[in-house]
Amino acid sequence: MTYQTDSVTSLTLSAIPLPLATPISDAKVFTGRQKPMTEVAMLFVEIETAQGHTGIGFSYSKRAGGPAQYAHAKEVAEATIGEDPNDIEKIYTKLLWAGASVGRSGLATQALAAIDVALYDLKSKRAGLPLAKFLGSHRDSVRTYNTSGGFLNASIDEVKDRATKSIEEGIGGIKIKVGLPDSGEDIKRLDAVAEHVGNTPLMVDANQQWDRTTALRMGRTLEQYNLVWIEEPLDAYDFEGHARLTSTLDTPIATGEMLSSVADHRRLIGSRACDILQPDAPRIGGISQFLRLLALADEAALDVAPHFAMEIHAHLAACYPRETWVEHFDWLNPLFNERMEIADGRMIIPNRPGLGITLSEQARKWTTESVTVS
Repeated sequence: MTYQTDSVTSLTLSAIPLPLATPISDAKVFTGRQKPMTEVAMLFVEIETAQGHTGIGFSYSKRAGGPAQYAHAKEVAEATIGEDPNDIEKIYTKLLWAGASVGRSGLATQALAAIDVALYDLKSKRAGLPLAKFLGSHRDSVRTYNTSGGFLNASIDEVKDRATKSIEEGIGGIKIKVGLPDSGEDIKRLDAVAEHVGNTPLMVDANQQWDRTTALRMGRTLEQYNLVWIEEPLDAYDFEGHARLTSTLDTPIATGEMLSSVADHRRLIGSRACDILQPDAPRIGGISQFLRLLALADEAALDVAPHFAMEIHAHLAACYPRETWVEHFDWLNPLFNERMEIADGRMIIPNRPGLGITLSEQARKWTTESVTVS
């Protein structure tokens, strides 16, 4: 059987603000650098081809940048029309050049990520395979931990209650936020949660709010808890500071979620500035870029724990040779008709073709802007 060339006939772009039930605060709010988060700005792309194949992908922004992502994607999307959807790298390069004047990282590539993800969804669905199987997976499930119950706007009792619920639902680890101006409050919260969850793996996340001195002192104090990792103790671009912590502390250092290009991650890896890399596919440009980064991380013998967007990252994490952790957030649930299955501390890779997701009617109702490019 010979391959029949296909072509992209249309892309539908949709801006969908996802409201959060409760305003969310991490350390950046308590240090006065950001306001509580009330919604996540989602950018969805739905692709159709001449042969009737379809794909869906998404990117996102928190607190700011959502309208700009949508505008940039709308401006360059025409470059995809007429191209063979299987030529994903070619299309990505063409999109990069279409918007070259705004660079190859940050908002520009985050807008392209939604298109790139949609192309991978389409291609794996065309093959009749879940994305993980299409790419070549090492396992059918990944370890998963919960973050959404550990934010600083929640009281200690609320965090403990949510941890209990998560563990009962099959979650394998619990992460809580730290980085308060009063480090004593961080320790008080951590003491209570650590005692409450017992032997359940525990992580903490300072969201970049410590300086080098505080990070080192807190890191030494936190050794007693046998944490899986300390996340973002310093500014995301302080590679030298992270490298010093990584070489000094026994507790693994995790970072990378705020970096918005493979080039940034290459600097992080080259500096030996973490034990655990936390890339975010929508932030670095999509699946094409994420796969490049996985190869670099594997060569450096790093562990990987992707940030957010579990609907995408579960598939990608399953393709990494080393055992990974995937962050469980239920925030995006209202957007999709499907749910990620959790059991025995692990997230099960969906057996549906592609990403295995379809947009819900609620998501359609929340749509504020939409355009079809053809």
